[in-house]
Parts: sequence; C-alpha cells; structure tokens
Amino acid sequence: MAAAEENTSMFLIFILTMIALPLVPYTIMRLCRAASEKAKTIHCRCSGCHRSGKYRKSIYKRISNFSTCSNLTIILLWIVMIFLVYYIKHASREVQVFEPFSILGLEPGASESEIKKSYRRLSIQYHPDKNPDPEAHNFFVEYISKAYQALTDPVSRENYEKYGHPDGRQGLQMGIALPKFLLNIDGASGGIMLLGIVGFCILLPLMIAVIYLSRSSKYTGNYVMHQTLSTYYYFMKPSLAPSKVMDVFIKAAEYMEMPVRRSDDEPLQKLFVAVRSELNLDLKNIKTEQAKFWKQHPSLVKMELLIQAHLTRESFVLTPALLKDYRHMLELAPRLLEELVKIAVLPRNPHGFGWLRPATGVIELSQNIIQAVPLSARKASGGNSEGIAPFLQLPYFTEATVKKIARKKIRAFQELCDMSVEDRAALLTQVAGLSEDQARDVDLVLEMIPSIEVDIKCETEGEEGIQEGDVVTMYAWVSLHRRNGLIAALPHCPNFPFHKEENFWLLLADAASNDVWLSQKVSFMDEATAITAASKAIQETQEALGASAKEIGIAVREAVDKVKKGSRLVMGKFQAPAEGTHNLTSFCLCDSWIGCDTKTSFKLKVLKRSRAGTRGHVPEEGVVAAAEDGIEEEEEEEEEEYDDYESEYSDDEEDEKNKGKGKGKVANGAAHQEADSDIDSGSDE
Repeated sequence: MAAAEENTSMFLIFILTMIALPLVPYTIMRLCRAASEKAKTIHCRCSGCHRSGKYRKSIYKRISNFSTCSNLTIILLWIVMIFLVYYIKHASREVQVFEPFSILGLEPGASESEIKKSYRRLSIQYHPDKNPDPEAHNFFVEYISKAYQALTDPVSRENYEKYGHPDGRQGLQMGIALPKFLLNIDGASGGIMLLGIVGFCILLPLMIAVIYLSRSSKYTGNYVMHQTLSTYYYFMKPSLAPSKVMDVFIKAAEYMEMPVRRSDDEPLQKLFVAVRSELNLDLKNIKTEQAKFWKQHPSLVKMELLIQAHLTRESFVLTPALLKDYRHMLELAPRLLEELVKIAVLPRNPHGFGWLRPATGVIELSQNIIQAVPLSARKASGGNSEGIAPFLQLPYFTEATVKKIARKKIRAFQELCDMSVEDRAALLTQVAGLSEDQARDVDLVLEMIPSIEVDIKCETEGEEGIQEGDVVTMYAWVSLHRRNGLIAALPHCPNFPFHKEENFWLLLADAASNDVWLSQKVSFMDEATAITAASKAIQETQEALGASAKEIGIAVREAVDKVKKGSRLVMGKFQAPAEGTHNLTSFCLCDSWIGCDTKTSFKLKVLKRSRAGTRGHVPEEGVVAAAEDGIEEEEEEEEEEYDDYESEYSDDEEDEKNKGKGKGKVANGAAHQEADSDIDSGSDE
C-alpha cells in the first residue's frame, strides 16, 4: 500500500514538473513584456484621445483586456500547480517511514527492559482485549507488535540499527511515476495505458503539427494571408497613382472573406450617399458611375464604403453589424498597409529597384486612415501643396477653421507649428474661435508631432571613391525630436480605435525614374533593440576597416549616445550604377502623422571602373569592397521642396492636363490601361 501511494505521489510530481517547466519561464516572459509595454506606452494627453477610451483604464476594460484565453489558461495551470503542491505535501506526510523506536515512544538505543516496559504499557492501551476500537486493533497489529518484534530479536535489531531495516541491507528499488491502476496490465488497465501513450506521444504532437502547418501555409509571419500578398503583387503597378491605391488595398483576402449580409444593403445605400463625394465618381456621368460602382464585388463595395465612412468620420451612422465589420477592418489595416508598402518597394526591374510612386501613395493612405482625414483634403489649395489634411488631424479643426486662420496668412501647417505658444493661443482663441481648453489641446497635439532629420553617407568600405559595380554601403542616422522631449510615443489618433505605434519608412530613391534603391522601416519605440543593433553594426564595420579595440569602443559609445538621444542607425547596401552623377533623394515618411515627412537630396558621384574587383555581388569575406564618401549634399530652396515628391492629387491633376498630348502614345497606353482595368474588374467579379 505504501509503495502504491509512493508511486501515485511520484506520478503527481512528474505531472507537476511537466507543467512547471514551460509555465514558469513563459509566465516570466509575459510579465516582462507587459512591464516593458507599460513603460513605453506614452500616449497623447488631449481630451479627444481621453474620450476615445483607448487609454482609459476602467475596471471593465482591465478585466476584458486581462480575460484572454492565454491569460485564463495561465491562471488555470497555476491553480493546478498549487493544488498539486499541496496534495503532494499532504500525501508525503501520510506515508510514514517504519520507525520502531518512535512507535514505542523510545529514544534510539534504548535497553531491552525499556522496550518491554513500553510494550506492556502500549498493550494495555491498544490491545484488542482492552480496547475494542478497530483502529486501535489495527495500530496494535500493524505497528506496535512489529516494532516490538523488530527490537527484541537480536538479529533484527542489529540489522535495523546498521541498515535501517529489520531484514538487513535492502537492494535498490526502482519504480515508475504512474498510478497503480495503470501499472496493472491485466484487464482494461493495459488498454488505458496504451491509449494514453498513443494519445500523448503520437496523436497530440501530430495534431499540433497539423494545426501549425495549416496556419503557416495560410498566413505569413506578420499574420497576413499569402493570398493577400499574391493579390497585392499582381495589382501593384509602377505608375499606380496614389489616389488609386485604395482600389488595391481593399482587395485583401481578409477583407474579401468578411460576410456580406442582405441586411447591410439599406445601410450601405445610405452610407454611399453620405460619402459619394469621396469616391472619385465622374459627376458628368453620375448614373453610369454609380451603376458601375455597385456592380463591383459586394465585399469591395462594402470595404470601400466602410473606409470612406472612417475617413469622413461618418461611422456613427453604421448599424451594430456594420460597426463590428468596421472595427475589424480598421484592426487589420495597419499590417495590411505595411505589407502593401513592402510589395511596392520590392525589387522588380532589371536593376533591382522598387517603385517610389505607389510606395508614397500607400504611406499617404496609411496616414489618412490613422488620422481619419479624407483623401480629398490632400488636394493643393490656396498655394499650399499639402492641402488642409495636416490641419484636420488636429482636434477641433475643420475646413472652416483652416479658412479662418488663412486670413492671418497661416496657410502652411509648418507655419502654425513654428509660432510661439502665446501667438498660437491668440490665433486659435481670437481668430479660429476655439476656447482656451481647446487651444491647450491643440498645443498638446502639436508637441507630440515628431520632427525628423536624416543624415546620410554612402561609401565603399576600404576604398577611395565609388566606382561602377562597387557594393556601396549607406549609413543613415534618422533623428527624431518632439517639442515635449519624448522619443517613444503613440500618435494622436482619437478616431482610430486601436493602439498604433509610430513607424517611419526610409526610402533612398531616384524620384525622376521612380526607382527605390533602398527601403527600411524605422521604429523609435524599442531603445534597447536599437542600441544592440547599432552597436553590432558599428563594431562589425570598424573591425572590417582594421580599427583597434580602443577605436571600436569609442565608435560604439558614440553610437549608443546617439541612440539614447533619439537617433536610429539605418544601414543598407546597393550596387553602384553606371558612371555619372546621380541625383538621389532620401524620403523619411511617417505612417501615422500627416505633414511631418522629410526628404534630403544629394548627389552620388560614381567614377569609371579603374580598379580590379568583383562586380555585381557583395564581396566575400576577406575581399575589400570599396570606397569612401561620394556624396555632396545640396540644399534646395523651399519652393522646390515638392518638385519630386508631391501628394497624390497633384500627380493626378498633372496627368489630367497631359491627357491630350502625344495622342498616338496615349492611345496605346490607354489601350493597355483599359486591358488592365478589364482584368481588374473581371477578377473583382
């Protein structure tokens, strides 16, 4: 019986160990991640963001955020662990080791007379003739009699005192940590044990593998469906106008799988009337355009109307069912837009370059979705190439407010940002008609808007000058500054119902040829990761140049200081083009804020090939590649700032003006365009 109880307790210890091994480190990891997220979540303090409820820590929201499947599973497993610890501890107390001296109430080494005296005393108390209690009878037979026999027999006592057992030295006993009924192979127990082995060792791993493989075959690492990436790749064109990016974006497989209900027809009809001005319909043929719009796939119609409802801030007219789809659409939007940017900058042409125009269009669409600003607000007006879109992301700002402050010669968003606090407060309260509290909210948001500076250097490591075919390394320090002194912060977006981190896209491009040479996403949220990446990159670069340990240490410390002050190191490699001077531009575009994008123009001088070396690929280890700084930065005047990179609608207007020129070429291009549109509409249907 004791052996069975010991096997059962060992089985429980085995189960406890198997639960604790993954549970304890996973719990520690979750707690550390939650602590780091809490530390870096610095959001906007304006009343609009507060009313949105995203950052309000109510009891209901705390419970709902905590009551996830993973959290409840962790709690349940910890409860099971605590119960097992308590049960094992209690069971180990019940399994007592046979101690004859302790049973008779004697000290080890007691004399024979003391043993007999104690035995007589206990016999009077527990003997069946003296005590009719069954438990007393069992205790007398199982413990008292055996203890007396073990101590009165000389051989048994000597064995006990020498080996701890009356029968002498005991052999090594081995067991298995399973309950007794599973060790009984006779009868049904053998089948139960076999079923457990098959289920735990074969079926469970097989089921986990099937679930993982089925999910991984459908989704990418960013939880975007592979079908979505294929669709985006097919419809992405180098001449895709930014205003047409929406048509590609809504074709995501995640959106196409959303249900289309008959009950949604009437609400969508009303929504269409509310957002019709944003759908780029030809007003001269409005009936034909409307019929063409409703002939699209129902999912495309629904998604475009929901997005336009968000951009025009008309979501309050949605029914509960549509509101649920609307929130799901916005929840998926950031990661889909990120993948769409990656598709746009994916190297495609013979030189391995991506496309600038669709990439900037996708990032502009991301900005509008996060800030809930209509796409039409980007149209150039009043001498402002940015339009009124940057103003509309501020709280309490409307088109009428922008017109009021324009009377005071404040037409550009940067002019409003550069004003002193006192002058801006006077402008907002006296001219725009805002209250003091509302003006204070505007100042809080303006203090959150980032200012970006980019310092770029291109060189070929170990060589002087950049020559044709060299592998050029780009070093770019992207520095962020805010008026409130923060570095990592969440953007002001009260109309976007989910947490959204700021991300910046650094694009090294030739605006004239629409080519993106290099692209990389930059984040300022995780300082520790940025320090590690910058230190490693600087150390490897200095070691390749043959620097001493002291020089490497100084360079690494300088890089770490830059990162702590709000800079991020971006590195990339590209093959030097043909001989000549190439006018390149680095675009640093934010996916959350409107009006804080920056660009830096510079000239890349490429010399004629004069030295021996490998061309066309990154050199192997031990082969020195090439060159030093071949860049001359040039400062452009303010009126030329938007010559190469303009907003979506300015590009579209230029296209409209040039429609009548070059009829033969245009006709040919129009034929191809009509063929593409036919393919698009056919695939939609």
